[in-house]
Amino acid sequence: MKFTHITLACALALSGTLAGAQTTGKLKVGLMLPATGTFASLGTAIENGFRLHIAEQGGKLAGREIEFFKVDDESDPSKAVDNATKLVSRDKVDVLVGTVHSGVAMAMAKVAKDTGTMLIVPNAGADAVTGAMCAPHIFRSSFSNWQPGYAMGEVMAKRGHKNVVTITWKYAAGDESVRGFKEAFEKSGGKVVKELALPFPNVEFQALLTEIAAAKPDAVYTFFAGGGAVKFVKDYAGAGLKIKIPLYGAGFLTDGTLEAQGADADGLFTTLHYADSLNTPRDQAFRLAYAKAYKLQPDVYAVQGYDAAQMLSVGLAAVKGDISKKTEFAAALRKAKIDSPRGPFTISASHNPVQDIYLRQVGAKENKSTGIASKALADPGRGCRM
Repeated sequence: MKFTHITLACALALSGTLAGAQTTGKLKVGLMLPATGTFASLGTAIENGFRLHIAEQGGKLAGREIEFFKVDDESDPSKAVDNATKLVSRDKVDVLVGTVHSGVAMAMAKVAKDTGTMLIVPNAGADAVTGAMCAPHIFRSSFSNWQPGYAMGEVMAKRGHKNVVTITWKYAAGDESVRGFKEAFEKSGGKVVKELALPFPNVEFQALLTEIAAAKPDAVYTFFAGGGAVKFVKDYAGAGLKIKIPLYGAGFLTDGTLEAQGADADGLFTTLHYADSLNTPRDQAFRLAYAKAYKLQPDVYAVQGYDAAQMLSVGLAAVKGDISKKTEFAAALRKAKIDSPRGPFTISASHNPVQDIYLRQVGAKENKSTGIASKALADPGRGCRM
């Protein structure tokens, strides 16, 4: 009996120590982002933005120092489950942050669901992450693929285009962006006459550009990002199509790519939840701080990384640093208004941002806002059951 009492006392003491560690020890953050390949620069911007917010908080969130564990996901879905599992099982991270590629994000969401690990997605717009794969501990700080596509469908219909060709990579992000575009465009009476796609990350566009020229649509809607977006815009202009058939896209076409695209991007219209010329005090302060810290101008990816850290901060503050209290963490975020450089946004019931989508036009190597394409646009969260 004496042994039982001693064991119970030790267990209680150990329990108290572990509880204290949950709220006062280092918070382990697993950054699973691309460091090589087509999306490498996007991964860097996301990490920069995430670290900037933490630096602004004195290196701590809810009183807890942050310890980072990093893995290059290589934008390779076949390696995603193993990479995410290593962060969770080997490194014992408290929260996963990633990624850019939608296929990789879907694998991360599966691991997060299976292990109960907190996940914040700072870019990948895979609709299912906040749709059928939704969970109380999975959040997104960026967008769903449906959102910018749907907004541009409304814009192009209002601009009088009737017959449109779409072109993208054949993967989740491209497919879902086009579906969002079609939903809004066809609802307004437009018609998608041809859907073109090529495997990710293939950038041999010439054959498809020849098909576009032969189809003679009123306009083209596209989804590309990173290095692929640079080459597509240059090839589109080089084929003589830019002056004949207006090109529109989800904002990733021209975000973080304008320096490399040069004059070939001038005049292009895109839709996205951020723009270079918002000129709000909040955005100006962010841009100044980012430029000072990294000697670079921020883009949408930096904003999404920054807001991922803001969301983590809001949730942690509500649970006094105890990230194991996932229900309370989620409840706090659903009630919050995130003070983002993009403009304030809220979190939907499926944990996706409810946000303004801007219509932007490229000029002087900036994605300048020409107004709001869709106000407080909420992803429908189809299939989400929480």
